[in-house]
Formats: sequence, structure tokens, C-alpha cells
Amino acid sequence: MQVAPIAFDQFNALADQDAQARIEAAKARLGKRAVLLCHHYQRADVYRHADITGDSLKLSRLASQTEAEYIVFCGVHFMAEVADILSRPEQISILPDMAAGCSMADMASRAKVERCWRELAEVLDPDEKVTPVTYINSAADLKAFCGEHGGIVCTSSNAPKILQWSFARREKVLFFPDQHLGRWSGHKMGIPLDEMVIWNPDLEMGGLTPEQIRRAKIILWHGYCSVHQMFQKSQIDRFRAQWPDGKVISHPECSFEVCAASDYIGSTETILRTVHDEPHTRWIVGTELNLVDRLAEEVKPQGKTVQFMAGTVCMCSTMQRIDPQHLAWTLENLVAGNVVNRISVPAHEAGLARIALERMLDAS
Repeated sequence: MQVAPIAFDQFNALADQDAQARIEAAKARLGKRAVLLCHHYQRADVYRHADITGDSLKLSRLASQTEAEYIVFCGVHFMAEVADILSRPEQISILPDMAAGCSMADMASRAKVERCWRELAEVLDPDEKVTPVTYINSAADLKAFCGEHGGIVCTSSNAPKILQWSFARREKVLFFPDQHLGRWSGHKMGIPLDEMVIWNPDLEMGGLTPEQIRRAKIILWHGYCSVHQMFQKSQIDRFRAQWPDGKVISHPECSFEVCAASDYIGSTETILRTVHDEPHTRWIVGTELNLVDRLAEEVKPQGKTVQFMAGTVCMCSTMQRIDPQHLAWTLENLVAGNVVNRISVPAHEAGLARIALERMLDAS
């Protein structure tokens, strides 16, 4: 007989220590039926329970290779969607707190992108001239849009290679939702900055003239990560003045000025690997605080010092919403036979999104 789901109310006031104990007990009872994924930006009191850690695409691909029935994704909404798209049909993707979203992903909606496509059609034929490229940090329906229109998905590590794939097919790229990753990747390919224009979805024709659209190689969506917006070149300048031999590594979601002033640019996985492997002993890192704090502790035994680039606390506030209380509630419901907060992408949308994701995997 189906048991009614356990309400979250009784977990809301649960002390952290009690929540931790209940998470461990529920995990033990579930065994291999559930796999717990934690993104690098996840808070420490949740991250400690992870079965697999990594960036969003890596986590989804690894989870699909496990025997787990339940994929519990401690990340944000779009990550759990990717897990659902790439997992086997019998696997169930779960997000412990539905409020764990991504402000960047929310900056590009399907309706706004479709309007952009219609407005571009007033100047040129976008299905002949423009390859839509969506960063993996986007909703499933935008990945589906790319699948439907000959486009593709990219990650922060393969974006330049994906742009090469895109330009081999059409002469322009519409890149969304993160303008900074698109700009830096285009710059790495040698595309002049004045041939990369910003499309503001709140303005008619994106705020661009027909001539600007015709001349552009990359049309960048007016989107950004609120965390990586906090980093400034002046912070790098102060670090270099104090530590001339120190090294700077930043995520490509940072502004162009920050990327240009850095010694290394890379995804979360690249940042971790580089700081671990390179011989330099002092680093400043431009990415989310939880990752930086964890990395600093990991390399301390090597005699390395790692500091956060911003002077103020700056973390992924939406991912922080997944706390021990929500995780305990999710897992105890699974023990009781109830699935809460299932993320299920509609079949037609998932099929088109999978096309765009598989193009990326084939290309990279």
C-alpha cells in the first residue's frame, strides 16, 4: 500500500547534527538503490555525504553508469534535468529542494530565445546562417531548442571546440545564456571583440541594428553568473602587488577583464587539477567560495596557499538551499517508498535536448 509522503515541516527545525545522523541512516538503508551527487559548489555539510562529486555533466554521465534507481542531485535544477535526460529510463532524478535554481539559466527562457530567433529572421535566415549554442547551465527546453534548430550544447571546458563545430556549419553563433563564457571562448578563437555583440532580450531586436547583426560573428545573450560577476581586475592587481610570484586562476564565467588578467582559465575541474598539479605555492582563485575553501584545505599539506578572489563572501546562494534538512527529508521519503521532488523532462523535449547533448559529446 502506498504510504503518504513525509511532510517537510517536521524536518525544517531539525538540528544540523540530527539531520546528519538521519542522512547517514537513510543512506545506509537505501544502499546502492540511491546515488548522491554533489556539485563542487555544494555546501560542506551536504558535500560530505556525496557518493560522486564533480561538475554537472560529469555527475550526470557517471550517475547513468551506476546501478542506482534514484539519482539524488545536490546541485541546481538544470543539473537534475541533465541527469534525467542522460540517465537510463528506469532511473529517477531527484532535486532535494525545488528552489535550488540558477539565476544565469533563468536569464534565457524559451519564449525569449524564440522571439530572438523571429527577430533575427527579419535580417537573415537564422536556420541557414546561425548556430544556436547553449551553455549547459540552461533549462532543458533551451537544449531542446538547439536540438531542433541544428544547434548544440557546450560546457565551460569545451566551449571553444564547440564554437569551431558551430562555425563549420553556419557563419554565425547565437550563444546563451552566459555572455562571458561566449566572449572569452570567441576571443580564444581569434574573433575580434567588435564582432561579438550583446543581444538584450528586453529590447526590440536585442538593441542591435541590422548592420550590427549582419557583421557579428557571435551574438551573445545578455546573461551572466551572479557569483562570477563579483570578481574584479582590481582584486587581481592587489594580489599581484602583494605577491608578485603568485598565480591567478579564474573560471571563464568571469568578466573578460578578469580572464585576460589571469594566468589560467578553466572549468571547476580544471581549476582543481591545475592548483593540485602545478608547482606554484600561492594562488588566488576566481570561482565559488565553497570550492575555493575546500581546495585550500586539500592543498595545504603541499605547502600551498589558496585564497578567494573577492573580498566579500560570495557563494552560489541558490545551491545553498539544499541543506541537510532537505536532504534528510528526501532520503527518508525514499526509504518509505515515496519519491519527492522528481525532475522529469517531457519525452519530446528530452529527445531534442539529447540530440544537442549528443552532438556536443561527439564533437568534444
